[in-house]
Amino acid sequence: MDAAEVPVSVFAAGILMVFAAIVLVFTVVFKPQNLIPVSRRRPDVVATGAGGLTRLTDSAVALINKRLKGSSRGFLVDRDKLERAGLKTQPADFLLMMGAGAFVGAILGYLAGGPFFAMVMLAAAPAGMLVYLSVRTSRRRTKFDEQLPDTIQMLTGSMRAGHSLLRAIDASARETDAPMSEELTRIVNETRIGRDLGDSMLDVAVRTSSEDFSWISQAIEIHREVGGDLAEVLDHVGETIRDRNQIRRQVKALSAEGKMSAGVLMALPIVLFFALILINASYAKTFTSTVPGFMMLGAAGVMLTAGGFWLSRLIKPKY
Repeated sequence: MDAAEVPVSVFAAGILMVFAAIVLVFTVVFKPQNLIPVSRRRPDVVATGAGGLTRLTDSAVALINKRLKGSSRGFLVDRDKLERAGLKTQPADFLLMMGAGAFVGAILGYLAGGPFFAMVMLAAAPAGMLVYLSVRTSRRRTKFDEQLPDTIQMLTGSMRAGHSLLRAIDASARETDAPMSEELTRIVNETRIGRDLGDSMLDVAVRTSSEDFSWISQAIEIHREVGGDLAEVLDHVGETIRDRNQIRRQVKALSAEGKMSAGVLMALPIVLFFALILINASYAKTFTSTVPGFMMLGAAGVMLTAGGFWLSRLIKPKY
């Protein structure tokens, strides 16, 4: 039987059996042992009968968390990546959502265009979630950098009014918006439970990939060692950061045309391919049902990837 003539029900049943096998492996073979029930850990919680789907999801999440716990870098995503993006979810939950999206995408792709589109959607759903994670991280980092000058001004104003540094950070966290308020609140909470202020601030600089905030951390560390007027030092740092932000905006405006051109050049072959499928499906079938067609698609993907990398280096100036 030709692969293109496989009934939809058979394909769907096959995918369901694969996922059922994975679930059985999670819940039976790799089932976590010696788990303390919730009624013993939290006596105030009334035990309620959870549904089968809830128990199945909890078992899968517990297993993924157990596998990710001992590794510094998770599979595709880890806690650090989710924190940089501002997501409160756990890595196991995100991976489960990625798997569910891939499953649904494969079914819809097969219903829309057959096995080839099923494989495309199977890879596109996780890739789309990773792109979404990257976009959220980039936007959060940009917003954090834009909030820094105003935050420094609030810090210096509070310290000139007689507040301590930690009290000034706490006041700034209450007055600013996310993500600055989240990071400053985390610094205050970690310091109150005994962590060093400098270490907490350096962690924020690493988590947000902010070179400007690392300068603030270094200025505070130097002040703690040698003394002096910290408010005046932070004023000078704030002026430098404002000048850097101004140059950053100018570079972004000058490189906007190059970024638009790169986006058009990358999207044009893909759009034309799908347009060809809609206009002449029999002609496009050559690319999706023959070995030379698969080879040409693979070569096109490699060339698009190389060209995209080259264009990204050209339109990403260093300053």
